[in-house]
Amino acid sequence: MAGDSPRLRGPATTDESRVRLKPPHSVAGFVDGAWWPRSADLTAEAPGLAAALADRIGPVWRVAFASSAWTAATTKLIHRGRVVRLEGFRSQDPHVVHVTGSLMRRVTLLVVPPRTAPAIAERALSTASERNDSTLPETILDGGIVTGPPAESDVQRWESDGGSAGHRLPATVPRP
Repeated sequence: MAGDSPRLRGPATTDESRVRLKPPHSVAGFVDGAWWPRSADLTAEAPGLAAALADRIGPVWRVAFASSAWTAATTKLIHRGRVVRLEGFRSQDPHVVHVTGSLMRRVTLLVVPPRTAPAIAERALSTASERNDSTLPETILDGGIVTGPPAESDVQRWESDGGSAGHRLPATVPRP
């Protein structure tokens, strides 16, 4: 039926290694931990996230996310018999999600892009979940994580800048 909420149970086994939280009673900084989802499909990923966070914040009832960073086929789903609202915002940082549980506890998680190499993702998960870490989300992600199209290589940039430590050729000299 149109308008019905999908009933999702989440993965058969929760891969908690993809969610890391700071120890309890840490200074939160900008994030309370990190999450490395397998895809950008929030409807598919939210049940696993909810299962991983239930012990810390209670049953999840809301996930706030940057609408430009995720695909969400629905605005709510049923997980373990409870409604979970998926709320997209244009103004939200695309590098984080805010997850609220029924105990009125909220965690802000750095989102490690799904296509990130495992070693780089592990580094981002570890940094974001260190006790009292206050590094900005985008600074953590600057550690080599691919978030968009491939960047121009250093050689291409060097050649396009004139080839000599950023010194450009005069405009009247044709480039080879």
